[in-house]
Amino acid sequence: MIQAKTIDGLMLREMFMAGAALLEKNREAVDALNVFPVPDGDTGTNMSLTMASATREVNARECARADEVAEAMAKGALRGARGNSGVITSQLYRGFARALEGLEKITPADFARALKSGADTAYKAVMKPKEGTILTVARVIAEDAIKQAQAAPEDYDALFNVILTTGESILKRTTEMLPVLKQAGVVDAGGRGLLLLYQGYAAVLRGETIESLPTDMEGSAEVEFEDDHDSMEEIVFAYCTEFLIQNLKEEAKEEDIDTFRRRLNRIGDCVLVVGDLALVKVHVHTNDPGKALQYGLELGELVNLKIENMVEQRRENLRKKAEKAKSEPPKPYGMVSVSLGEGFSSILKDLQVDAVVEGGQTMNPSIEDLSNAIESVNAETIFVFPNNGNIILAAQQAAQLSKKRVEVLPTKNVAMGIAAAVAFQPEDSVEENLQRMDEAAQRVRTGTITYAVRDSDFENMHITEGDIIGLHNGQVSFKADNVHDVAISLVNAIVTDDDGLITVYYGADTKEEDAQALAEEIEELYPDCDVEVHSGGQPLYYYLISVE
Repeated sequence: MIQAKTIDGLMLREMFMAGAALLEKNREAVDALNVFPVPDGDTGTNMSLTMASATREVNARECARADEVAEAMAKGALRGARGNSGVITSQLYRGFARALEGLEKITPADFARALKSGADTAYKAVMKPKEGTILTVARVIAEDAIKQAQAAPEDYDALFNVILTTGESILKRTTEMLPVLKQAGVVDAGGRGLLLLYQGYAAVLRGETIESLPTDMEGSAEVEFEDDHDSMEEIVFAYCTEFLIQNLKEEAKEEDIDTFRRRLNRIGDCVLVVGDLALVKVHVHTNDPGKALQYGLELGELVNLKIENMVEQRRENLRKKAEKAKSEPPKPYGMVSVSLGEGFSSILKDLQVDAVVEGGQTMNPSIEDLSNAIESVNAETIFVFPNNGNIILAAQQAAQLSKKRVEVLPTKNVAMGIAAAVAFQPEDSVEENLQRMDEAAQRVRTGTITYAVRDSDFENMHITEGDIIGLHNGQVSFKADNVHDVAISLVNAIVTDDDGLITVYYGADTKEEDAQALAEEIEELYPDCDVEVHSGGQPLYYYLISVE
């Protein structure tokens, strides 16, 4: 039972950390809720990486007030937001923080209003909100939380009972709200991820541990720690210190690792201490790296030591940027594109795309990744090609953060981005280029071929794990036990009498000779079309076939 009447900054920080940890613990299971049986369902990963960025921002600050912790969380989430689910999560925290401005401690009524503000902010960020998604889950929870807080404005226990009960109820109803969820027999992945965050909050308030929480989801994966010194606004602690502790002393206990972590937090920030009595990975920003090493030696042997002076790194980076800015006036136009393979990246660079952001189906780039790419281009107007429906919203948010004129074209795959880049004319106006590039991109029709990662049913098609499946404009349309048959079925479905070019982009797991043989067969089937073959290098997808 929750006894607290208010939540201060320290408690709120613990709640955020617990929510992020529980989401990370279950992120593979959230990924598996992807409605399509393709091997790139990444809602859990995107949300978890977004939360990892948010918690890093909180850990990098000395915050005692609740509003300060919430503001740091919102800023970090926005900076690291990946994919639509990550962007929406960042907007939930943005609205949450906005409602808490000026509050040192939070009452249940304040918390409920913050949830409502978060849901409202997230809805406004999405051009066409769709019910049955994380948005619905956030909104319905917030509405019931408001009602509960009005009835009992000082009862956190009752409030979180409502939050979790309502959350499970509305999450189950998402299956009925979206036909694709009902057909796949799953709940909304983003909604499940959000509820995991709230369950983490409740655990802290109830004095529970994350490990003790009952969930019907299994699977965990380790978030890759991204220590981006360039994104830090202010360097308070100068030395980035990393090492491993191995061969821990016989008398060492798990509690000693927790004590070690707390000691590091007293001498620095950005603290990461993960592992067990077999091996501990350590990262800390501090002005006294010697003391960090000394603390580590009290536990065991130190290996792989690395100490970097971040102040000197920042000084050198600023000098290089200043020199570049002085020597090069901005050009009229620039282009930024997302890519998902070495072959595609090479093609885009050949088309004079200034900055290529690696990402796509398997790992959506964050808003910060996109912002950095935009800012790296010395141009007055920058065209951005997201090349994935799950990245468009993040690209639009990145565009809003820039002081430059940034135009985001809603390209949903790399083939559309390539078509847009080909249509670019440097002598024309922004508006003329936007129209021409968008028209070129929209003319492209695509088919992709991958494999099923689980059994499922779509319309009248039963899919078995391991089947080769073909997606026509993003929808599962064909299946077979081999790549060739699916490829031919896709081509027959998307080619029309008006088409003149068929392009076959083969993936990292496809041999060039197989792609060439497929292209020759397509040429025989469609002698009036030009057929080109290029290495896309995309992971997980054997082919991306575009027609225009």
